[in-house]
Amino acid sequence: MDKSSQYKIFSDPVHGFITIPKGIILKLIDHPFVQRLRRIRQLGLGYLVFPAAEHSRFSHALGAMELGQRVLKNLKEKDTTISEAEVKGTLIAILLHDAGHGPLSHTLEHTLIEDFNHEMMSLRVMEALNREFDGELSTAIEIFTNQYPKKFLHQLISSQLDMDRLDYLKRDSFFTGVSEGSVGINRILKTMRVFNGNVVIEKKGIYAIENYILSRRLMYMQVYLHKTVLSADTLLRKIFERVQFLVSSGEKVSIPSPALKYFITRSPSSKKVISEAMMNHYLAMDDHDVFICIKSWQTSKDIILSDLADRFLNRRLYRTRFADLKTRDALAEDIHKRTRSFLKKSGLPHDDHTTKYYYDVNESYSEAYKYENESIWILDDEQKAIEFSKAADTKHIIALTTPVVKPYLVHLKELTL
Repeated sequence: MDKSSQYKIFSDPVHGFITIPKGIILKLIDHPFVQRLRRIRQLGLGYLVFPAAEHSRFSHALGAMELGQRVLKNLKEKDTTISEAEVKGTLIAILLHDAGHGPLSHTLEHTLIEDFNHEMMSLRVMEALNREFDGELSTAIEIFTNQYPKKFLHQLISSQLDMDRLDYLKRDSFFTGVSEGSVGINRILKTMRVFNGNVVIEKKGIYAIENYILSRRLMYMQVYLHKTVLSADTLLRKIFERVQFLVSSGEKVSIPSPALKYFITRSPSSKKVISEAMMNHYLAMDDHDVFICIKSWQTSKDIILSDLADRFLNRRLYRTRFADLKTRDALAEDIHKRTRSFLKKSGLPHDDHTTKYYYDVNESYSEAYKYENESIWILDDEQKAIEFSKAADTKHIIALTTPVVKPYLVHLKELTL
């Protein structure tokens, strides 16, 4: 039998050829729940700033799983006992770790469902697939939820140095063209090993980890929290706020996507449980649902919704201003008055409620390395694990553990300040 027929090969611009053995993993890749990820942009509205950032959650899922294959192979070569069932379970958990993402990834995560995060839906998806595949995902679910005895397997999926982060930093750097995010992945994977049941990094990998943490900080500043991305995210959320307001007020609003209509009209919460109906409607959505609705709302009878939708589709975005809290809050009052005046001159409604659709007060948050609860550990020459910030030769790592909170204000570009 031709060995090539036992595998499927994907060509990836970031990691090269990705080889997947035929069986349950390939069946999961072909499943509609995973194929849906092809229709969800990895960077949400990042494409409005970085034109080539059109890559999908699907390519990221495959990339993270490929890194999982590499690191598991390396760990086994270093005499770590990992069974084939554990390999399969870990790879499945990595593949499905983002299956719960909604349209445009993080942008609408807290807009469509209250008390929600995408990991909750990822677990719900895995449980549904486990029933469909007669329990073949049981080990994967245990690893994903950190219930499996070998804790280091969960750390490969969710930790300060997991396959998810390693892939998205490298992938997002590649597609945005922001070279500062490029990480020495192979060096990191090769220096990983298991010590006292946990993933650690051999001392020779310390500088690759330093570069990794610095890359995270730079990617947050230059890509994930870019001022224009924040502006676009704000405008999109304002559009949905307007639609939800109109619907709750009894106004008739065309919502071409049945799945999106379910969430807009019901405003569900996941506080108690994610129902089967909620899951099915959620998994019926992707980026296309959002865009077809916004195109429809561009011709809405509601003049505010129409204006907001037109601004989004034609990239007439807001302006973002960073300032300290005191300055930002003082500016907000002035912005409100100026916005109200501009709307009046433009012949648009200009009451206090309507005005708030055209500006926003918020703050961005990023943390390059969280060392207090889930540290990265370095194995020194004496076979002792040391927390990374204490093992590093340079003291600036401690500075990178401090969260960066940047207050900002978003407003119409038409306003002259």
